[in-house]
Amino acid sequence: MSAPGPVLEIRDLSLEFPVFGGAVRALAGISLHVMPGEIVGVVGESGSGKSVTAMAALRLLPPGGHRITAGSLSLCGEDVLAAPEARMRQWRGHRAAMIFQEPMTALNPTRRIGDQLTGVLRAHHRLGRREALARAGALLRDMMIPDPARTLRAYPFELSGGMRQRVMTAMAFSCDPALLIADEPTTALDVTVQRQVLQLLRHRARERGAAILFITHDMAVVSQFCDRVYVMYAGTVVEQGPTGQVLGAPRHPYTRGLLDGLPERAVPGAGLAAIPGRVPDMRHPPRGCVFFDRCAFADEACRRPPGLRPAADAAPGAAVACWHPLVPESAAHGQGDA
Repeated sequence: MSAPGPVLEIRDLSLEFPVFGGAVRALAGISLHVMPGEIVGVVGESGSGKSVTAMAALRLLPPGGHRITAGSLSLCGEDVLAAPEARMRQWRGHRAAMIFQEPMTALNPTRRIGDQLTGVLRAHHRLGRREALARAGALLRDMMIPDPARTLRAYPFELSGGMRQRVMTAMAFSCDPALLIADEPTTALDVTVQRQVLQLLRHRARERGAAILFITHDMAVVSQFCDRVYVMYAGTVVEQGPTGQVLGAPRHPYTRGLLDGLPERAVPGAGLAAIPGRVPDMRHPPRGCVFFDRCAFADEACRRPPGLRPAADAAPGAAVACWHPLVPESAAHGQGDA
């Protein structure tokens, strides 16, 4: 019997947003995949293309407000870009569901939690109201919400941020999707609640056999939560591989810069390390390496696109887009292999 294919596969996807006098290149030939049961992280600074990738995966970007110029995208083996909108409405929630960063804006503030949860269940499962309400209560109990009946009667503004995020997670699991896309779901939560939500998310996903695409800027969360990780910068994937490999022995200077900026790596009495410069203006994207202007190791070779290539002496699946990748010994000292 052949091995199951990816639940999500993106190949060489390029996407741009038209603006007056030109276009903003949001994605430039990115490729990633998520296998059944995997938890895959996507990290990078704001503006690196993480959320655009997530929205494109479920075709949630406004029609007419963007252009896909190249590439393919499949969900459970079927072409997302060619699917009619009616088919996409069936797939959203059932094949793939999304947990958004801020549940207060993702939930309808004028409707009770019970109405919103049962609405999803009835749309996808053809349940009666009473049966849907019982199922909604069970989903909230699965999320360790202590008084499901009271929560179902509440409006979103009556719940704490952590409770709203649990409700959003329950809604995402309500139709047993093969894939959950979590777009920075714990950013607005304090550390204790963040840990609780992540533990619940991982436990329920493992229990139901769902895969997770986890989008975040928090490298520390990725280290605890994800099996593999993609590092994005300026609409491209600059490094990928098993989480332990990428975070323990990063090959790309950008990945090393993100790790050096973690508070736990700060030198006592000194400020946090920061990558110099800023993300390039993607109305006029660089022709060579996208990290050229911010990299301490850039030279004339870097004026050509490096492409994503397997990393030498690294774990299977590890790859880096760099002409001068760091090696494990020099990565610890911040030196490049020229």
